[in-house]
Amino acid sequence: MTEAILQIEHLSKQYPGFLLDDISFSIPKGTIMGLIGENGAGKSTTIKAALDLVKKDSGSVAFWGQELSSSKQLKEDIGVVFDGVNFYETLTPAKVGNISAAAYRQWDERLYLDYLNRFGLPANKEIKSFSKGMKTKLCLAAALSHAPKLLILDEATSGLDPVMRDDILDIFLGFVQDENHSILMSSHISTDLEQIADYITFIHQGKALFCKTKDELRYRYGIIRCKTGFFDTIDKSEILACRKDNCQWDILVADKEKAKRKYRNAIVDDATIDDILLLYVKGEYTK
Repeated sequence: MTEAILQIEHLSKQYPGFLLDDISFSIPKGTIMGLIGENGAGKSTTIKAALDLVKKDSGSVAFWGQELSSSKQLKEDIGVVFDGVNFYETLTPAKVGNISAAAYRQWDERLYLDYLNRFGLPANKEIKSFSKGMKTKLCLAAALSHAPKLLILDEATSGLDPVMRDDILDIFLGFVQDENHSILMSSHISTDLEQIADYITFIHQGKALFCKTKDELRYRYGIIRCKTGFFDTIDKSEILACRKDNCQWDILVADKEKAKRKYRNAIVDDATIDDILLLYVKGEYTK
């Protein structure tokens, strides 16, 4: 990886009944990191701990090599959108703009108004009357209008219809065309991440199972599909995760071309991010 905008090392946070355990990954300049995992896996806890919104128990987080509390400029350079409205719902988008202009030295009012128009958001209507998707678009407009270099998005596209999601994803791709910009994006919509992410970090039950390039997952990983009898012939050291459905086994492997050569009588399919997620989460054997 090239120079990192965000570096998380050995991040841990414990709650009653849950442990975020030793999470490490980094986000290079000009890239999009997708953060995946089942509900309750620890994605939001990772993001909140990185932003000092919850106190981490151990580990370190550095933005451009600095701790978040060390520089006021970092607040300008990081745009954040959570799954839910970031503002009081009695405000209007116009008032949100006024508040943001006072909070951010880099605030661009013209760009903000352009986003409101592009997203079809009425400037003088109270936020409480907005749909979930409209609230999400407002938060994105505000986050993008103070010239951030890093966007941190926690399920930011979950309330959008497919057409608007596609438009937003295009905005994200345009954002990282400037190679000084990056995005950390958690999402349960794996097709969004397959479309735009450069790297995927998978968190399961509070642990980071892997951080890999999307291309490695898409083009190298595969799923062997075979009957129970054939399963017994599979080299178990090659199995990343597997699941039995009636008489068929689905087996996740890291090198599908090798599997095709070695197991010529088995079907070896490509693996989507959803396939990988489901096999790790619901698999009978994982490593």
